Amino acid sequence: MVFAIVSVGSCCTFLYINCVLLFTLRSRPVFCETSRYILLFNLLLADTAQLTLSKTLFLLAACRIRLTLYLCGVLVMILMLVATISPLILMVMSVERYVAVCFPLRHAEIVTIRNTAVVIKVIWTFSLVNILIRVFILLSLKHDILPSQPMRDFCSKESLLLLPMSYYYDKAYSGFVFISVGMTIILSYIGVMLVARSASTDKASAIKAGKTLLLHLIQLGLILISTVHSVILTLFASTADRMLLVRLYNIFFVIFQIMPRCLSALIYGLRDQTIRPVLMSYLSCLGCLRTFS
Repeated sequence: MVFAIVSVGSCCTFLYINCVLLFTLRSRPVFCETSRYILLFNLLLADTAQLTLSKTLFLLAACRIRLTLYLCGVLVMILMLVATISPLILMVMSVERYVAVCFPLRHAEIVTIRNTAVVIKVIWTFSLVNILIRVFILLSLKHDILPSQPMRDFCSKESLLLLPMSYYYDKAYSGFVFISVGMTIILSYIGVMLVARSASTDKASAIKAGKTLLLHLIQLGLILISTVHSVILTLFASTADRMLLVRLYNIFFVIFQIMPRCLSALIYGLRDQTIRPVLMSYLSCLGCLRTFS
């Protein structure tokens, strides 16, 4: 019960911060006309949706409510859609920081609003195709189960990976995405740090960009661990009792599900000099007072 209260409280707190930050990113023209903030808006939107859906499934499991296969499939597919978008947006944001530091004269030419919109559409389309493939696999493999009947297990991604085809596809896709994104962020970080050592560049800006890329890498690592935490729990299941497994599940949920989705607000909401004053004014309700005055 204590772990459940902690997870619900922390999740609701960061959901509130994310929603305020989303509103902030649509409250000023500079945020709507800058590629980095447009990417951040999409990242926060995906993280907020995943936080909401993850917490919903968590509460359903805690209340021992079993869903039908249809409803569970819809919720899990939406959850997996937004979960895939986050690392891909992180990759694009890392490349944008790399271009800004290593090619400052061409940054405005390469990173345009039009190019950013195209990249975002490609990311959402790529993620949607992944979901459609999963749906086709689910429909072809689940013909012996009545979709309108309540599921035997609680609704989760793992409960829909019952046969080898869906399991292997999930691991292959997750591995491909995270290896590609991880290598891109690492190479971008190395490039930025090499530029930071040069005496002819703005070292302060390069070092700040390097720190941002390092935080992206940490965030990606937590997201990657969140995709395999069920495997870790399975290993403990053979030796641990049920109470310990429940506590481990709550701890893993807070650390590997909630925390990675909250880092975006901390990385940009508090570190960005343009966003921070606007965000703090809304969080303290000063923005509302100024509107009425």
